[in-house]
Amino acid sequence: MKKILSLVLASAMVASTLAGCGSTKTAETQAPTTQAPAETKAPEGSEAAPAETAAAAGTIEDGAKLVYWPMWAETEPQGQAISEAIEAFTDSTGVEVEVNWAGSRDTRKTLEPALSAGETVDVFDEDIERVNGTWGKYLLDIQSMYDASPLNGAQNATLIELAKQQGGGTLKSVPYQPSTFIMFYNKDAFTKAGITAVPTTWDEFLADCEALKGAGVIPMTVDDAYMACLFGFLMDRVAGSDTTEAVAAGDFGNEAVLKTAQVLEELTTKGYIDPRAAGNVYPQGQSNIADGSVAMYLNGSWLPNEVKNQTPEDFKWGAFSLPQIAEGGDGAESNQYGAQCFAINKDTKYPNAAFALIQWLTSGEWDQKLADASMGVPMDNDATWPAALADAKAVLDSTTHRLNWAVGMENDTNVNAAIKTNMAMMISGSVNAQQFADAFAKIQKGS
Repeated sequence: MKKILSLVLASAMVASTLAGCGSTKTAETQAPTTQAPAETKAPEGSEAAPAETAAAAGTIEDGAKLVYWPMWAETEPQGQAISEAIEAFTDSTGVEVEVNWAGSRDTRKTLEPALSAGETVDVFDEDIERVNGTWGKYLLDIQSMYDASPLNGAQNATLIELAKQQGGGTLKSVPYQPSTFIMFYNKDAFTKAGITAVPTTWDEFLADCEALKGAGVIPMTVDDAYMACLFGFLMDRVAGSDTTEAVAAGDFGNEAVLKTAQVLEELTTKGYIDPRAAGNVYPQGQSNIADGSVAMYLNGSWLPNEVKNQTPEDFKWGAFSLPQIAEGGDGAESNQYGAQCFAINKDTKYPNAAFALIQWLTSGEWDQKLADASMGVPMDNDATWPAALADAKAVLDSTTHRLNWAVGMENDTNVNAAIKTNMAMMISGSVNAQQFADAFAKIQKGS
């Protein structure tokens, strides 16, 4: 008989709720807090070992062998941590796991054909929207398995609820590596400029930009990978998420476009956006944060990890949420957050073993090790966030309104392309706000 996987998970959690959200609508939520790390597994043979993995579905199937398609390459920090975790999982359960280390770019191209052809793929992972949307028809409903497992009540409730909503009202995936998208900054640059607190109004933000400029530090940057995100967030602060999503969906002549372009024009003409950003190709923008020449970059909680080999050991990361810009716009309570997630193929022969693997990877010791390896965010409520993301955690904890990725501005390739082209031209001084809005109004809808 295969050994039954046992976990020791703390039950303490901060309750949080999340209202309904879809592909083009936002949701209300309050993100939970996290605490100290917990042990993953009880000692071998311990009588104190609590609930069994996949209790709702029974024990791990005899002879179970799994095929897992990860989104990571084996050489990436996440891939290295997952590889180590899977080896420990096999040692504990006897379940062999074959891993297809394709890496995220290949997975996005090859997973759909493999699933459609009936190729053996038991577990896979990717972005929460992509897994539940693009590949949703292949997913096993795991709600009852999750509810009966030790994961229930021990993980970030906000992300679990988001996964449930993305799954059409039932849980079809388990999130991991949560992320949030906010303004990251170099604390030493703020200190050099005499800034003692993060801005809570737009006037304060502009004043801080002026102080940074006066101290010889370029206030902020962007590159081609995140221009649409910056534009979407600025419009959200100008006109609110509903208007921003409507513009992204085709209301290209909305007055919010001109108002947002005027905000961008002010930032560029005053020298608050790095002029090099007009030609920045990812990851140049974040490299300029790492080298200390730029103070701020609207980016994701993965940023400190992506530049950790470029920043000095004593680099001090800060983060804050952009304040409201105009009446009717959203404020600091509105932010984008999401996660990667694991899912099980509905055609798997070993659903219990597959769920056991997911539980192993998203709780306790291995959830913490994955977060530590990638300077990322854990799912377990009893895990510890990395020091570089302490401010980001505070922002997430105070978020009550979830924004979609780029507030919709990357949903249509033509919209995304128009933003990149015209923002680059504005940063270089080739167009003004009105010309930006006029060009935007001419976008041809359709991706």
